[in-house]
Amino acid sequence: MSGLLLRLAGPLQSWGERSAFTPVRDSAPFPTRSALTGILAAAEGHARNDDALDAYDRLQFTVRVDRPGVLLVDYHTAGGGFPKAQTPATSGGSNKGAAVITRRHYLADAVFTIAVTGPENDTARIAHALQHPHWSPYLGRRSCVPDEPFLLRAHVADPVNELRHRVPLSREPARSAPETVPVTFLYEQAPAAVPDTEVDTLTANDYPVSFAQHRRSYRTRRIYRVEHRLAHALTCPSRQLTDQLIAYCLEENAA
Repeated sequence: MSGLLLRLAGPLQSWGERSAFTPVRDSAPFPTRSALTGILAAAEGHARNDDALDAYDRLQFTVRVDRPGVLLVDYHTAGGGFPKAQTPATSGGSNKGAAVITRRHYLADAVFTIAVTGPENDTARIAHALQHPHWSPYLGRRSCVPDEPFLLRAHVADPVNELRHRVPLSREPARSAPETVPVTFLYEQAPAAVPDTEVDTLTANDYPVSFAQHRRSYRTRRIYRVEHRLAHALTCPSRQLTDQLIAYCLEENAA
């Protein structure tokens, strides 16, 4: 199976995990499968009520955590000061002019590089949609716009191997210039055994069954967290990072 490579980076991103229209709108520490599926489905023009999610069951997502980011909590209000008929109800059911208060969690300055693996017909169709999206992608919330380049490669024979050996790492080089740097990977299938490498098994209730507004549902999946040692040469100073990423993208067109 082949695949494609995405880079999710921007000033802010937020990957809702447990909260749904509650006062605290949390964020998972990495992109959820629900969010990644939503990005692809939106690019292909599937509305929330479309029963089209089965088409994404054949895909696997591998997440490389280039930078985990810093948790930021935004004190947010909505509605206050409007007439009663135009004011949203509070959690107590009243809408007597009071603002709805929420605390929204974001990851600031985080970067994730994603390998999307699946049957070539599926990944080729999705890559085309990402190059000409029906609805523009965003990083969990519409206000979180992704940096460019977003689609690093539209076709890769082994995208996970690219993550481990070739894709530039969005991380400043260490002054001591060690041979390798530790980088966290999140797999959907248990990775092949690597000497001196521990595998942590996590669970997340983020496998989407339906995005329909009044019948959203998810099922649980396993995630395998591994810390790999990547070549220090993959790191580069921030002032050179964009040039390095663009050069990596252009290699595909030159091949």
